[in-house]
Amino acid sequence: MSKTDLQKILSVAGQSGLFRFVAQANAGIIAESLSTQKRNMFGINVRLTSLSDISIYTESEEISLLEVFEKMKLILSDESAPDPKSDPSVLKDFFEKVIPDYDRDRFYVSHMKKVVDWYNHLKQYASLDFEKEAEVKEEN
Repeated sequence: MSKTDLQKILSVAGQSGLFRFVAQANAGIIAESLSTQKRNMFGINVRLTSLSDISIYTESEEISLLEVFEKMKLILSDESAPDPKSDPSVLKDFFEKVIPDYDRDRFYVSHMKKVVDWYNHLKQYASLDFEKEAEVKEEN
């Protein structure tokens, strides 16, 4: 399985799951659902966020979602992340292991749910072997 480029993996407001960027279109972008493989056209008014643009607040800095996923992978090995519907205490305990100094005032349970959901989606439908920025630049 090829490496996952988080720049091409998108979260789409109002849609569940994750999408892979396919192409730029006149009126927006074409993206493919990781889980269903169905392609969708998303207009310019739809809020799209590349996972590479997301960071998590810690007490001292922000760390990229890529770093968080890699720390999760170290802790989880081949296991899946906790279910997003888990009790909030389960998610908080998990993230205390992954990012011990996460900012308790700015990294909410709602964010934790998204992160574990995205991680499990990538584990199931893509790869947890991520492309690093340097590797992406070399290919271009």
